[in-house]
Amino acid sequence: MTEPSVDVSTIPRITHDESTEITAVENRKFGEQLRNLGANDWSAPTACERWDVRAMAAHVVGGAAGQISPREFVRQVRAGRPLVKEIGAQYWWDGMNEVQVREREQLGTDELIAEWITNSERARVARNKLPKPIGRLPLLKLPAPVGRQRLTYLFDMGFTRDVWAHRMDIAAATNRPMDLDANHDGRIIADVVAEWSSYFDEPFTLELTGPAGGHFTSGSGGESVRIDTLEFMMILAERAEGTGVLHHTLPL
Repeated sequence: MTEPSVDVSTIPRITHDESTEITAVENRKFGEQLRNLGANDWSAPTACERWDVRAMAAHVVGGAAGQISPREFVRQVRAGRPLVKEIGAQYWWDGMNEVQVREREQLGTDELIAEWITNSERARVARNKLPKPIGRLPLLKLPAPVGRQRLTYLFDMGFTRDVWAHRMDIAAATNRPMDLDANHDGRIIADVVAEWSSYFDEPFTLELTGPAGGHFTSGSGGESVRIDTLEFMMILAERAEGTGVLHHTLPL
């Protein structure tokens, strides 16, 4: 039975309240993924060339710590500024990410997991307390095609998308299946498709296969693409190259 296509313009975007629930589920899934890693998995190289699985996990864990407190977030940003040039990066957050990894180099894997379990929930609660007037400020200047955005772009789903993308990276690096379901992961994917397609004027039909996939259309008479959901997300996140309509990317 063919799944009906969804016009991307009709996909409801994830709201603040919904994002809070999605983040709780994603945090749990990431913690479970870390607990299920084998001893050799932690040293596996990832699509992010500077990081093995352990370093990637340290980044995600450190990111949660920065979300708990504005003071800690600013400290990480300041500490990372001189590292941007050192590691040959382009953006201030690359330096910040490097700080998160370096400061956890001496932690054991059990300690990293424990920090994630504690700080991820504290971060979720802290993000939910962002005052609405501050959240509406267009202070974010992100790479194309996203551009200028309100702080809520980051606090509602931006941080959570980062966790999801790195859960995808770790699954690929360790050759382990990623825990995917239609309700949680499918909702994230649909929201990404809705945003991604809003940045270009090109009709398409997109069939994403797998448990978190779906059928999407934009306009009529455009390119028809059938692709595995995770392969699609890898292309959007610039972990792989795409052609045709898939040459459009969206930083995750």
